Amino acid sequence: MNRPSSQYEYMSLDDFEELLPDKPADEKWELIGGRVVRMMVGARWEHNYIIQNLANGIRERLRASGSPCRTLVESFRLRSRPTESSTLPDVIVHCSPLEPGAAYLSDPTVLIEVMSEGSKARDRFEKWAVYQLLPSLKHYVLVERDRAHIETFDRVADEWGGVRIFDGLAATLELPAIGVGVPLAEIYRDVIGA
Repeated sequence: MNRPSSQYEYMSLDDFEELLPDKPADEKWELIGGRVVRMMVGARWEHNYIIQNLANGIRERLRASGSPCRTLVESFRLRSRPTESSTLPDVIVHCSPLEPGAAYLSDPTVLIEVMSEGSKARDRFEKWAVYQLLPSLKHYVLVERDRAHIETFDRVADEWGGVRIFDGLAATLELPAIGVGVPLAEIYRDVIGA
């Protein structure tokens, strides 16, 4: 991965994982392409509601269809040794079994980030640069927090296509790789009025 600036702190995945147990409890750390990102724990309530609505909406539809895919949220790590990354996506959909006691996975099918003003550039550029290199990933979903607007990047036949945009509460987020569609009205329930 390119190292764009020396103003940031960089380290290997092994070094980062060695430091994780000693991080302050009020901080959330990620390693994105070898760059250490330290953030404060906590987010606006709207962020949390959207994550819950999305994860629950996807989970219910996966169970109803008998899919082996499952959802994980916020505190479960995505780990990628080839990209020197250890991130905490807002929602992960994985379709392969997890080892008992696992604290991370490396083969997501869908990754979802709910963007705030502070995270938007990192989610849109830095994380996307890492996530698109994950062979198992089929959909990368960027969710606006303050308006009913979602963008997805989709991999079809090993190629990333253009962005699909779902705008307004009447739209439905479609994730064909897992056979799920969730209305934006449900995703933004209790956050953005009809």
